[in-house]
Amino acid sequence: MHYTHGHHESVLRSHRWRTAENSAAYLLPHLTPETTLLDVGCGPGTITADLAGRVAHVTATEIGPDELDLARAEAERRGTPNISFAVADVHALPYGDQEFDVVHAHQVLQHVADPVRALREMGRVAGLVAVRDSDYGAFTWFPAMPELDEWLALYYAVAAFNDGEPQAGRRLLSWARAAGFTDIEVSTSTWTYANPDDRAFWGGMWADRVMKSSLGRQALATGLATEHDLRRIADGWLTWAADPDGFLSIVHGELLCRA
Repeated sequence: MHYTHGHHESVLRSHRWRTAENSAAYLLPHLTPETTLLDVGCGPGTITADLAGRVAHVTATEIGPDELDLARAEAERRGTPNISFAVADVHALPYGDQEFDVVHAHQVLQHVADPVRALREMGRVAGLVAVRDSDYGAFTWFPAMPELDEWLALYYAVAAFNDGEPQAGRRLLSWARAAGFTDIEVSTSTWTYANPDDRAFWGGMWADRVMKSSLGRQALATGLATEHDLRRIADGWLTWAADPDGFLSIVHGELLCRA
């Protein structure tokens, strides 16, 4: 598996914006000070550290030691003592049956090789499985811009090259049912970027990601785009960000599955 986004600063800028409140609100009412939680694909650890402030202990996993160091650094920066770290593959978690109360995965299933197997494995190690994934097919923006249409088509193409599923949000329920879950609570939530500061953050971040991150490099290496294409798309994001009428909404699917 190759992670479509990579770990360039522009990607981490976006991921570090995420909090438990803006990215895991559907899960928070189900946590207690006694909860043990496994956070799969923890990324730079901002959600992880927030969750650790609400539960007894968090075990944070990533696909490699370098990726895990990002979350470890965030925990150290905050002085969060109740997080342990491990390299692990969600398809074969190195934990016992029902070892945790909760397993959480944010924006993970859209990138894994076998989301059904991943969900089945998460259900094996915890009583409650909480997953949230965006749905790129449900991104909505204004004004209409051909450069952003081109960006979305390019993202779909690169994700397909990596066996990812950009429309994961709408597929979560079907994946959970295929994994054998019958007690499933479904919800959705959105991120919205419509004021000048939010547009500058989101549009500037994507302009940088198109030009500098793994997404752009993969697009060039696979012949899916040229440097000129990437520059045009990046400029489109900046144009959108500068438009006082600019609006963008991102829909996420969310599941709470009880084993």
